Amino acid sequence: MALSTLLTPDSVLAGLKVNGKKQLLQEVAELAARQTGISERVVFDTLLQRERLGSTGIGQGIAIPHGAITGLSALTGLFARLTKPIDFEAMDGEPVDLVFVLLAPEGAGADHLQALARVARFFRNPGAVQTLRQTDEAAAIYAVLTTANAPRAA
Repeated sequence: MALSTLLTPDSVLAGLKVNGKKQLLQEVAELAARQTGISERVVFDTLLQRERLGSTGIGQGIAIPHGAITGLSALTGLFARLTKPIDFEAMDGEPVDLVFVLLAPEGAGADHLQALARVARFFRNPGAVQTLRQTDEAAAIYAVLTTANAPRAA
């Protein structure tokens, strides 16, 4: 599964300014609502409930908030690069500046897990992560995320 099946150019936020996890989730919920037609409140509540189970901060400044939403028609991804890292209660204690949100239709099961695995694999590429951190334009970030071959460090 390619990340291009999850993202659109309009689902990338570059240089997002937030003061904490809750504000971040509100901002991405607003974007998700515009992209999917699902209520901003439903998206926010879903992501917040998942975070209460345990942080989706996977380490090295990366978080992958995710959740299943009733009425969502397809797996949907959103990406935000923050201007300033925030505390995300990540496993390694490091603040987060790269956030990939994955929303799945309720009952997506294996597809949801497969998409999460694909996103996590992408972020294991240090060159891609470094390039994302050095890129300021949403279109360029989208290109990095959706390029079939992971980019090399610039």
